[in-house]
Amino acid sequence: MNILIVRTDKLGDFITTLPAIKVLKNYNPLNKIIVCVAPLNKELASTCSFIDEVVVDDNSNIFNFANKLRNLHVDCSITMFSNTRVAFAQFLAGIKLRIAPATKIAQIFYTKRVKQKRSQVKMSEFEYNLQLTKELFKDIDLNYKKPVLEFKDSKIIYEKFCKEFNIEKKVVAFHVGFGGSSDANWTKDEYVLLIKEVLKKNNYQIVLTFGPDEKELYKEMQEKLKDLNITFFISTNGLVEFAKLISGFEYFISTSTGTYHLASAVGVKTITFFGDSLFASAKRWKSVGDENLQQHFMIPKDTIKREKLFSNILKILEKI
Repeated sequence: MNILIVRTDKLGDFITTLPAIKVLKNYNPLNKIIVCVAPLNKELASTCSFIDEVVVDDNSNIFNFANKLRNLHVDCSITMFSNTRVAFAQFLAGIKLRIAPATKIAQIFYTKRVKQKRSQVKMSEFEYNLQLTKELFKDIDLNYKKPVLEFKDSKIIYEKFCKEFNIEKKVVAFHVGFGGSSDANWTKDEYVLLIKEVLKKNNYQIVLTFGPDEKELYKEMQEKLKDLNITFFISTNGLVEFAKLISGFEYFISTSTGTYHLASAVGVKTITFFGDSLFASAKRWKSVGDENLQQHFMIPKDTIKREKLFSNILKILEKI
């Protein structure tokens, strides 16, 4: 069976589909798993051993997009998060069985609409995605091996990094920037205090990671931390190489953004900050990795509660 999985939004959103894709492949290795993703996720999707083919929605003409899907000759599709564009394109492509959550006007273009009511957050995003696979195979096993992402040459990439930047201890990484659905974070000055707390015992080396579009933030944090022994690293060689690198880190500390999901997917311990709302909460956006390796904290909007949480985080970092 040729199965199309559609998730055309951001990095973290795509990573929440990986367990569902993995269990579909495990259910029957002869199933051909094709994923439709946004351009930024093409490279990562192409490296997954449980994905057989990748097609990109480059936001071109809807009829060209539909023709691209038609040429895949899929038997069915599961759209993990829908919009009118991807729904209508699948309808035009003539995919016979089209499964998707029953949300918004886009649902009229699917043949099987599943009432999940994700806004109620009765489970996490990746668990909702897993549940959709049961609409195709009722007896599918939803358990999956962790870490979700593994690369044969990760150790080589990490050792090369350590040699280049004189890393001799275990690494605690901080990723200060944020995007996606994350609506809460510590200030840059608060991050400076968190970083200094980790440095006190001299057990770890600190690495600050930045995306290729965060050069200004990179410079600003360099200035704030110029007197400390810290490695500043801008990822410019793509998501896959970054994933391989961070798989060697001991901790990855950040707000709830795509890099958090990536770190958890490769098996790193994470300390993550979420917004103080159900939409942005850890309940919805916990990642696909081992839950025992994840520590989640919701940053309150109330100033006094925020200060109290910050003090608690400092105590936690003192003990790692």
